Amino acid sequence: MHIYDFITEEEIEDLPEENEAAFLAFVKIARGRLTKATSSVDTSDEQGLTELYEARHGFMNVVTAAARRYGIEPFASMDVPRAGNFGSDEHRQFTADLDHYMTQLLLSDGLGKKRDSVALSGAAKTRIRTHIHHLREQLGKEEMPLEKREELLKSLANFEDALDKRRLSLLALTRITVEILAAPGALAGSYDIATKLLTNVFQTVAQEKGNESEQRIRVDRPTAILPVRPSEAFRQQKKSMESDDDIPF
Repeated sequence: MHIYDFITEEEIEDLPEENEAAFLAFVKIARGRLTKATSSVDTSDEQGLTELYEARHGFMNVVTAAARRYGIEPFASMDVPRAGNFGSDEHRQFTADLDHYMTQLLLSDGLGKKRDSVALSGAAKTRIRTHIHHLREQLGKEEMPLEKREELLKSLANFEDALDKRRLSLLALTRITVEILAAPGALAGSYDIATKLLTNVFQTVAQEKGNESEQRIRVDRPTAILPVRPSEAFRQQKKSMESDDDIPF
């Protein structure tokens, strides 16, 4: 298998800009294609085994190449074995190392997304939807090209749909604000009203984020870390204390 067997040009263009996120997405797509391509391979004969190892070798080749492009260690510095020296052990070790790294990356990505998003209460969602309703009304009153109006209304609809997700991305809030306020002449007659409505949305989200941060601080307050089993010093101290209990005063 070669590069375009693992990922298309369109999928490459859609990869995230951030290196680690792009590598994560690349590996996810490539691994899916590898699994699909090898799931029906008959490994009971030499030809089938050759096809399997060639596909797995190709997977390691493109993944390490992507790692070099994105600067992802240790894969960027990893040498790909010659095809004739590549077998089950090499594939098993490579995928194990890859899983180890991907697990850490996925967990870190999850924490990052939590920092850049907020879980909204029902009351907050209701307030935000009210502000969106009034923004939609203002857009309906403004004189602007039909295409621009439809574009902004679609952006508002997408943002409102985002409210139904478990967490609202703060980037989605920033994007809708920029799209509305930066539209040339789109709100010439009611810019102050639109700004006030968007500010109200920002304040609602900020309050929810503040409440969430306070709760996380209370929940995540560090507790005492105890050893898995008592140390020798602890056992000696305990033995001494028990001996002292036998001394009459």
